Amino acid sequence: MAQASSDMQVTDASTRRVLLAGPRSFCAGVERAIEIVERALESRPAPVYVRKQIVHNAVVVDELSDRGVIFVEELDEVPDGATVVFSAHGVSPAVREEADRRGLDVIDATCPLVTRVHMKARRFAARGDTVVLIGHAGHEEVEGTLGEAPDSIVLIQDHDDVAAFTPENPGQISYLTQTTLAVDETAEYIEALRERFPQMREPASEDICYATTNRQQALRALLAEVELVLVVGSTNSSNSVRLVELAQREGVEAKLIDSAADVRPEWLTGVRAVGLTAGASAPHRLVEEVVAALRAHGPVVVEERELTREDTHFELPSSVRGPKAATGEQDSATRQDRDGGAA
Repeated sequence: MAQASSDMQVTDASTRRVLLAGPRSFCAGVERAIEIVERALESRPAPVYVRKQIVHNAVVVDELSDRGVIFVEELDEVPDGATVVFSAHGVSPAVREEADRRGLDVIDATCPLVTRVHMKARRFAARGDTVVLIGHAGHEEVEGTLGEAPDSIVLIQDHDDVAAFTPENPGQISYLTQTTLAVDETAEYIEALRERFPQMREPASEDICYATTNRQQALRALLAEVELVLVVGSTNSSNSVRLVELAQREGVEAKLIDSAADVRPEWLTGVRAVGLTAGASAPHRLVEEVVAALRAHGPVVVEERELTREDTHFELPSSVRGPKAATGEQDSATRQDRDGGAA
């Protein structure tokens, strides 16, 4: 599905085109995680703690902090018995066990699609596989997945790791991936592994989530028309960084920005067409603010480029469901957007 619309006609050569990649901004998993924290604020005694950043976006974290949420790195910073929310990126079993020992009131905001990867990791390890996890060391999602079967999972980050991988039983290997990777690069690693280990077993469904895939495909579709790409997202947002890298691999200048305040006038010199998108953890309004900032540097025509329409919804945990749950929230299995490519 492709769609293009503009808010004005190009009148002269001084008008800059702004092409909005769609889908962009929040995905279902991010929306769910933020709503979980908001409901916890309404239903639990203050303060509410969140382990790590609820989603990887500085603006979201700052706004929730202003509302009284306390973000911590580890559970030892949370008082016994207090409410703590696990972030959308998931946690290892060891973290859950610690929370149980401490008597913490846990609300789990792990994205259901990350939970699905954890379930596969346990299942593959239980059948005796060496599980290759393609991902980035240090990312919370990867740490949580590794923790599901630490003696059976091997992390692969690049082609060097693929070449160095020497499993004890080459005939019993399976693989999983972080949900927010670059689709093309991940496919290269999988193919390289398959060449070395033809019997490697793959998951029944891909692990890179629909939102990551859709945003990369939407951006790719407009790269031939632009000279500069602006990606709204924070530096620790894996899917946002992958969007920047995608544009750069195609030879297009790309900048990662947290907000409109980061736009630099010198980036726009000689640029007649700008591609604009946002990672899955960046609020929609930030894109609108960037468009307004671009208008401050001259007339623009805005074109919406919607490649795929997303209609995914994840159910909230029962511990925070309220009246809203009875008025139309849908199950975690509602998936009508796979024509492009979960977060």
